[in-house]
Amino acid sequence: MRRLAFLATAVLFLFLASFASAQQGDAIIGFGTVVSPSNNGCGYYGGSGNYVCPEKGGLYVNVGGDVIFHHRYGAGFDIAWRGGQGNYEGTGQPYRPILFAFNGVYQPRINKKLGADLLGGIGWQSTRFYGYTETSSCVYFGACYTSSNHFLVDAGAGLRYYFWHAMFIRPEVRYYYVLNNTSDFSSSNVIRVGASIGYTIGGPDSN
Repeated sequence: MRRLAFLATAVLFLFLASFASAQQGDAIIGFGTVVSPSNNGCGYYGGSGNYVCPEKGGLYVNVGGDVIFHHRYGAGFDIAWRGGQGNYEGTGQPYRPILFAFNGVYQPRINKKLGADLLGGIGWQSTRFYGYTETSSCVYFGACYTSSNHFLVDAGAGLRYYFWHAMFIRPEVRYYYVLNNTSDFSSSNVIRVGASIGYTIGGPDSN
């Protein structure tokens, strides 16, 4: 997880470096969970021959940032990961999904304290399945897992409320379509719901 935190910090730094040409930037941290729109339980789906379970439950942490330019359009990046290892239902297999997304962002203003975040883009999901494997990374660095990586497209929305100066809270929902996700889970559709706290650099009244 230290490498994940480093990656998140590096990406946020790049966003901060872009503020010279941007009208506004936001740094965000939040919490939520993942639900599966599928009612399927564990079983065999997608013709892969693999025994798979729904991708749902657990506390997810998300960090991200965005830069907003003229006419309230901009770009953002975020990472959301399951805070603790899940127990793959019915099998005892520890796992952790990590969702990465690059998005185009539109932030319409409703009034001085209220606004919306509308976004969509692309990314990938990396699901780590933990267990001892004879690799140098496992032996020397404790990275004892295998990763299953899949391309995704996503769309989401949030409603931000500035409760104190440039600080805001944002209830939000994100939809991911993860290609070939049925090799690991029972559906390619994933929904993340939660709320974030953020800080606007440049001020909510700068545009």
